[in-house]
Amino acid sequence: MITTGLLGGSFNPAHGGHRAISRNGIEALGLDELWWLVSPGNPLKPAKGMAPLPARLASAQRMARRAPIRATAIEAELGTRYTVDTLKKLVRRYPNRRFIWIMGADNLGQLPQWRDWRGIARTMPIAVIARPGYNGRTHAAQAMGWLRRFVRPSGQRLHWTDWRPPALVFLRFSPDVRSATAIRQADPRWFERYAGRAPRDPLTHSRPRDGKRKGPA
Repeated sequence: MITTGLLGGSFNPAHGGHRAISRNGIEALGLDELWWLVSPGNPLKPAKGMAPLPARLASAQRMARRAPIRATAIEAELGTRYTVDTLKKLVRRYPNRRFIWIMGADNLGQLPQWRDWRGIARTMPIAVIARPGYNGRTHAAQAMGWLRRFVRPSGQRLHWTDWRPPALVFLRFSPDVRSATAIRQADPRWFERYAGRAPRDPLTHSRPRDGKRKGPA
């Protein structure tokens, strides 16, 4: 079984912070590789300011170079509208892999807004990475009211493949304050450097077109 982490996001654009937490996650969880799921469109984020999917995928592939990270827009091909459906399809499509969903602590507070978020937890283990300003669990009280019973000690994180979902582990790394918001503020037209470039997806071997995911995450 190939151990594979899944990190979803807009990657608008991808930056060094994504790469740093991914490499730390790969080491902490003993992963063979990690996939960046570049979303066609995050319904919990405003559409204004969202760069085209090909540009975001190109920025992610550039940032993932020379690392066991694969940036993919496979959700556009799967035709899934919700994260829970994406994860279930990936499990069926890749039976030779063991997946773990990786998310930032900031998303834990939003998790109850996602469609069938308990279904996500039942599909595969979840690793939550602490982020500056979200290190406490108070902001995620609603999600943790149900998930608390499934939390595993961080010292057992390398044994996540033995866990039966739901299973949740918290990871803490050195804080990284880099953000896509700051990059966009400094360079609102960053995506123009990728104009005319439609990178080939490493999983689907196709070239994605721009698209929007509709509905809750």
